[in-house]
Amino acid sequence: MSGHSKWAGIKHKKAKVDAQRGRIFTKVIREITIAARVGGGDPVGNPRLRLAIEKAKGVNMPQDNIQRAIQKGTGELPGVSYEEYLYEGYGPGGVAVLLEVLTDNKNRTAPEIRKIFAKHGGNLGEAGCVAWMFEKKGLIQVEAARTDEDRLLGVALEAGAQDVRRSDSLFEVITAPKDLERVKESLTKENIEIALSEVTMLPQTTVKLEGKQARQMLQLMEELEDHDDVQNAYANFDIPEEIMAAMTG
Repeated sequence: MSGHSKWAGIKHKKAKVDAQRGRIFTKVIREITIAARVGGGDPVGNPRLRLAIEKAKGVNMPQDNIQRAIQKGTGELPGVSYEEYLYEGYGPGGVAVLLEVLTDNKNRTAPEIRKIFAKHGGNLGEAGCVAWMFEKKGLIQVEAARTDEDRLLGVALEAGAQDVRRSDSLFEVITAPKDLERVKESLTKENIEIALSEVTMLPQTTVKLEGKQARQMLQLMEELEDHDDVQNAYANFDIPEEIMAAMTG
């Protein structure tokens, strides 16, 4: 899990940097819009919208932008119609890659994604080729140096977490997606500092990479993440933390 965990942290920090330039706003607005379209504009009864709004606040998006995105989703304001797609493929070394995409033009997006895969030693696959390797879970990361393992374990499991495990310099609290908020609230109440919380797709197995393949894989992930239509990119690579840190700066 070290590769996935480290990448999740890097994404989180990168989002904050991108937010300073407004780059992340496009993706967050799309997620809010589609969450409101699918589940309604009231975050109280729409967990997906609640998480999207939380993400928006995390990158300092103005409340007006959030409200407009909700209204476009519910049809109160006119807006572009986005569709959701899962793209699946393989990276260097046979790493499984799963993409959550929101686009208003699949005929434009698919060739662009295929080109990115090919550029970095991978290939876009058929529907169903890798999705079975991932499970949707709630993920909470806590820096190991900032908490006591026994205390974290007790609070998290009491709140309904499925597992707590160590991954390099982090503790990972794994939950069912519906239990993420409850577990997060319990940790916060106990003054356990949370580095990251999200609903994600966790790989059931991993592929170890080093050297050239590790570099190619990280370049592939970065370019996929930077594509406007890619909301989330998941992969089952396992690259040692020190190698990832050196490559990503």
